[in-house]
Amino acid sequence: MAPLRDRSPVHGLERRRLGPADVLAQSIAGSAPSAAMAATPVIVAGTAGGWTVWSFAVATVLALLVAASIGRFTTRMAAPGGLYTLTAQGLGSGPAFAGGVAGVAGYLLLCAAAIAGAVVYLEALLAPLLPDVRWVPAGAAVLFGALVTALVARGVRPAARVVLLVEAVAIGALVAVFVLLLVQGPLPGPGLPEPPGPGLTGLLAGVLPALAAFVGFEVATSLGAETRRPFRTVPRAVFTTAAVTGVLYVFAAGVQVAGFAAVPGGLAGQAQPVQVLANARGWWWISPVLDVALVLSFLACAVATATALSRVLFSLARDGVVPGVLGRAHPRFRTPHVAIGFGVPCATAGVAAPVVSGVPVGSVLIALLGAATVGFLVTYVLVCLAAPLFLRRIGELTPAAVLTAVVAVPALVAALVAFVVVAPPTGVVLVAALLAAVAWFGVLRHRGGLRDLGVYDETVASDVWDRAA
Repeated sequence: MAPLRDRSPVHGLERRRLGPADVLAQSIAGSAPSAAMAATPVIVAGTAGGWTVWSFAVATVLALLVAASIGRFTTRMAAPGGLYTLTAQGLGSGPAFAGGVAGVAGYLLLCAAAIAGAVVYLEALLAPLLPDVRWVPAGAAVLFGALVTALVARGVRPAARVVLLVEAVAIGALVAVFVLLLVQGPLPGPGLPEPPGPGLTGLLAGVLPALAAFVGFEVATSLGAETRRPFRTVPRAVFTTAAVTGVLYVFAAGVQVAGFAAVPGGLAGQAQPVQVLANARGWWWISPVLDVALVLSFLACAVATATALSRVLFSLARDGVVPGVLGRAHPRFRTPHVAIGFGVPCATAGVAAPVVSGVPVGSVLIALLGAATVGFLVTYVLVCLAAPLFLRRIGELTPAAVLTAVVAVPALVAALVAFVVVAPPTGVVLVAALLAAVAWFGVLRHRGGLRDLGVYDETVASDVWDRAA
C-alpha cells in the first residue's frame, strides 16, 4: 500500500469545514432560480406555447440525469476542479482539458451575467433617481464586482452564509408573489379557444431555454475539498438543487400560463408577465419587491459562480494548465485569492466595457447568458459521457449509468447544437475559443504536460492520526 501524503494535492484550501446547508445554498444560488422563475417562462412560451410547463418538466429530467452522472463521481472523490476533474477520470486528459476550458468560460460568463442582471434590476428599482448616462450602470457593475470579490476572497464559509441568507430571502419573496397571483386566478378575457399549439416540435424547442435556467446548479461540485463529509453532502446538494429548482420553475411557469389562459396570445404575448398580472390587480408594490429580490438573487449567483470559477482556475493551475500563481491560496482566509483577483475583475470588465461603449446592459445580460450556457452544456455532455467509462474502469459499471448516458448525451448535444444555431455570434465566439484552446493544448502537450490532468483531494496522514487521537 502506498504511504499517505503529508499534504493534499489541493493544499491551501480550508478543508472539511462547510456543512450541508452552506453547500446547498451555493449550488442553488449558482442557477439564480428567482431570476429564472420571473423571466424564463415567457421565453419558453414563445416556442412551446401550451407545452410550456411540460418543457420545464423535460428540462428538469435532463438536469436530474446530469446530477446523477455527477453523483457517480462525487460519491467517490472530492475535486475543487469540478466537472473537468471528473471528466478526466473517465475520458482522460484531452476531453478533461476541453471540459476545463468550457468550465472556466461558463463560470466566468455566468458570473458576468449575474453582475449584469443585478445592474438591470437595480436600474429598474432606482430608475427615477438615476441619471441616464452610461457610467451609472458601468459604475454599478464595478461596485458589485468589488463586493463579490471581497466576499469570495474573505472565506468560503462567510460567503456561503451570505448566499444562504440572500437566496432564501429572494426565493421566499418570489414564491410568495406567485402564490398570491395563483390565488387570484387568471386575468379576465374573452376566453377564446386556444389555437393549435406547436406540438412535439414546440415542446422540444421549449426545452432549450428551459434547460438554460438550470446552468450553474452543479456549483457544489467545486466545493468538495472544503466540505465536511463530501461524499454524502456534494452529490445530495447537486441532485437536490436540480430537483428544487425544477419544481420552482414548473410552479412559476404554471402560474404564469394559467394567469393568461383567457387572454389572447396567452403568456407568449407578454413582455413582463409577472408585473402585468400584479398591476392588473392594483398591486403596485410587487414590482419593487421583485426588483429587490432579483438584485439579491443575481448577487448570490455572482458569489456562487465566482467561488466555483476560482476553484476551477486553482485546480487548473495545480495541474499546470494555467500559470501556477493562480494555484496559490491565502494563508489566513484559505481561499484561492489570486484566482479570485483575476477571475472576478475579468467578469466585471465583461459587463462594464460594453456598457461604457454604448451597449444596453440588458443586451449584455442576454449575450452573456447565451454564451455561458454553451460552456456549461459542453461540460455536462463530457461528464455524462465519462461516468459509465469511469465506473467500468473501477469495476462498478451498472445498467443505470449506461442508460443515463444514452438518454442524456444525445439530448444535451442536440441542445448544444441548437444554441449555436439560434445564436450565430455565439457560434463564432465558440469556434474562436475552440481554436485557441486547441492551440494551447498543443503547446502544453509539446512541453510534456497534461499527463495526469485532474487533481483532486486525497486523504493525508494528519486525517488518519487526528481521527485516531
